[in-house]
Amino acid sequence: MAEKVSRAVRAARGVLFVHSSPKALCPHVEWAAGRALGSAVNFDWADQPVYRGLMRAEFYWEGPPGTGAKLASALRGWEQLRFEVSEDPTPGSDGARWMHTPELGVFFAQTDTAGNMVVPEDRIRYAMELAGLDAVELHRELRLALGQAWDDELEPFRHASDFAPVVWLHQVG
Repeated sequence: MAEKVSRAVRAARGVLFVHSSPKALCPHVEWAAGRALGSAVNFDWADQPVYRGLMRAEFYWEGPPGTGAKLASALRGWEQLRFEVSEDPTPGSDGARWMHTPELGVFFAQTDTAGNMVVPEDRIRYAMELAGLDAVELHRELRLALGQAWDDELEPFRHASDFAPVVWLHQVG
């Protein structure tokens, strides 16, 4: 019994948002996600209103810490996909977020218990060192550290449609 309780406490949870996938790729996306999760999955696919002919899906998952990384790695090979994976923090492991677009590739960030992106101290120091006294360059470096280009590209896809539920991963209030 203690082993079951211990496993339950360590289980991670998260969400996979497939923002856009060609129809023909949808079964392959499910297969790759199922392989990363260790069991077959079926997504509830819907039309992506931003681009005709593309599909979207949301899938809530549970697994051991690190499952989000497995999902992101399994899907990054298909450049036609736009997706986000989030993994909530658990006792002993940080939360995380991965964003992928065909043009930009994969962005990764650690997240805190409230879902805020955490930028490591060394990354901020690097941005300050690189920018020197140039405020515009510092702004550019911090936007890069926060994954702003990925957020900008994915934002229209997050809206999905006026009637679909939307989960905001980066906005408050």
